[in-house]
Amino acid sequence: MAVGFLQRNRIVAPPGWSRWLIPPAALSIHLAIGQAYAWTAFKTALSGTMLEGNPNAGVLSALPFTLAIIMLGLSAALFGTKVDTNGPRWAMATSSLFFVAGFLISAGGVAIGQYWLVIVGYGFVGGIGLGIGYISPVSTLIKWFPDRPGLSTGIAIMGFGGGALIATPLTNQLLTLFGGTGDGGTAGGVAATFLAMGLIYAVFMSVGWLLIRVPADDWHPAGWDPATAKKRPLVTTANVSATNAIKTPQFWLLWVVLCFNVTAGIGILERAQGIYSDFFPDASTPQALLAAAGGFAAMLSLANAIGRILWSSTSDFLGRKNMYRIYLGVGALMYLVVVLWTNSNKVLFLVACMIILSFYGAGFSTVPAYLRDLFGTYQVGAIHGRLLTAWSTAGVLGPLIVNYLADRQIEAGVEGPGRYTLAFTIMIGLLIVAFVCNELIRPVKEKFHEPERAARPAEKAGANA
Repeated sequence: MAVGFLQRNRIVAPPGWSRWLIPPAALSIHLAIGQAYAWTAFKTALSGTMLEGNPNAGVLSALPFTLAIIMLGLSAALFGTKVDTNGPRWAMATSSLFFVAGFLISAGGVAIGQYWLVIVGYGFVGGIGLGIGYISPVSTLIKWFPDRPGLSTGIAIMGFGGGALIATPLTNQLLTLFGGTGDGGTAGGVAATFLAMGLIYAVFMSVGWLLIRVPADDWHPAGWDPATAKKRPLVTTANVSATNAIKTPQFWLLWVVLCFNVTAGIGILERAQGIYSDFFPDASTPQALLAAAGGFAAMLSLANAIGRILWSSTSDFLGRKNMYRIYLGVGALMYLVVVLWTNSNKVLFLVACMIILSFYGAGFSTVPAYLRDLFGTYQVGAIHGRLLTAWSTAGVLGPLIVNYLADRQIEAGVEGPGRYTLAFTIMIGLLIVAFVCNELIRPVKEKFHEPERAARPAEKAGANA
């Protein structure tokens, strides 16, 4: 139960409050928790300091990130209803507490030489903060932007994809400043970096939960008529609870759509530098190859971030189902281009991979609006939280397919682009399955709808709890 100024009824916006203050509030949370995509900087530093010489350093250094992604999906599913009931300020403050605590626990673990504390801190505790923070602004943004739900959620979730663009150079600079990387790097320098990052994010994320507001019950954008909202067959004016949503075939069809779309993208993103090096190994020097592979990874991250706002905004005009037809259908064709042309044309390879990654990011930012179209705004945050278990599954499935099959090809004597032919062909198959699932999505049957005007009193009851 939320207490004091964290309660929902304490943050109802007064008349004249600008709804354009809400996306920056959401961004302050998502830009912070998007640091998860920058874990590679800590991974390298840990491998060269407290894990140096450990034969399992590669697995151990990846474990905090893997656990964090798993906890993201689980915590979003478990606490989704609480997020809707207690309101966005409670959710954002709780997310900040767990996320920052993860950094501080990790700092202590590195300082005293106990790596298990890094796993528990960043992976378990910080992962809970990731999950609550990821879904915390979604239902609020959709209520403030009923006329442009794709744009609003795209702005916020773009922050998660773009968070690494800020966190990676910041982490590297702090590691250099404190002596946690490079020749002579120390575990103390890594611990100091964890501590500094935690304190920075504590301040940055506080801006979000202090600024966030919810609209009054009778508020709607100037010039927007709610009666005109139902313009497409899949857009409902009814509401479905989170409990009923998971009983519908629409939820599980969309779960498969999101899972396989994420699997197809994260399989490339997680191994980006290795894939580039295998496709284009003919660099003048090893240093040049490493730099080029790093540039490829940065390009994919940029495509991931841009796709989240570009394609999600487009869905407000083309419709969510049509956008997923593009993500899945064109995505499968881009994978086919990579399989057939391999490394014969570098520009074609780069364009195809960037399009795939833009669809990967767009899938995340479009799905909250898709859920709103299907299930209404009543408990869309809780429904979104349950759906994010698809991300947790894909976070394991994508890297497993690409890494396992690529490594098995080496054992079979296959090198270069051929190492990825089977894995990428499987990705094409998964995208086709997801495409079919998207085609099967229909409007939710009335038997799952909440009684007329039941949602609004329920929200009030939650606010006064």
